[in-house]
Amino acid sequence: MLDEIKRIVATAMSQRGATVHGIVSAIDPVNHAVKVMVQPENVESGWLPVSAMAAGAIRVSRLPDIGEHVRCDPVEGDAEHLVVSGAQYDTITTPPVSPATGKAAQAGELLIAAGQSAPPPTAASTQAGQAAQNAPWWHMTADAIHCGAGNATVTVKHDAITWSVGGVTMALSSGGLKVTGGTIASDTDVLSAGISGKGHVHIGVQPGSGKTGAPSA
Repeated sequence: MLDEIKRIVATAMSQRGATVHGIVSAIDPVNHAVKVMVQPENVESGWLPVSAMAAGAIRVSRLPDIGEHVRCDPVEGDAEHLVVSGAQYDTITTPPVSPATGKAAQAGELLIAAGQSAPPPTAASTQAGQAAQNAPWWHMTADAIHCGAGNATVTVKHDAITWSVGGVTMALSSGGLKVTGGTIASDTDVLSAGISGKGHVHIGVQPGSGKTGAPSA
């Protein structure tokens, strides 16, 4: 009897669907679904749901690109019902490089880089991992959050925030706000210690070459 049960279980397990790899061939943004060319047979599937990072009160939507390598898992072991559960890098489509560190994301870090080239069908079709010019990115490391787009970057640390656009940098820390490489301009007014830079008056003014006194409110 026990041997018969083992045989039935083994037969059932052999009929269960296995995880397969696929290459995305079509996308449906409205239904968050894709079709894939199932490997290694290279047979196109029907529409498959794509797993989401969050699909409740907080929702995160990110569809794979056509040509992207994905992992497809059978739902409850049914090979006829697959779900796209994840994407994979390969020798052609490699992890992005962070503009902040010049390296791919390390363990304990999170890097999001938009504007990457779509996965190519062949290695010769495009340069892998080449980002579009001025594409936005976001990188969380162990000690800071970095983000930017083109020549504009922001770095947030535990004791300072730094903004940089081209050659102009503004740093905010417990010591105050410092701007280097540029000027501060306002179309209304600038206050310094509560004194208007536009409407303040000078005391002790005398005709001739004498200097004015310090500004007063």
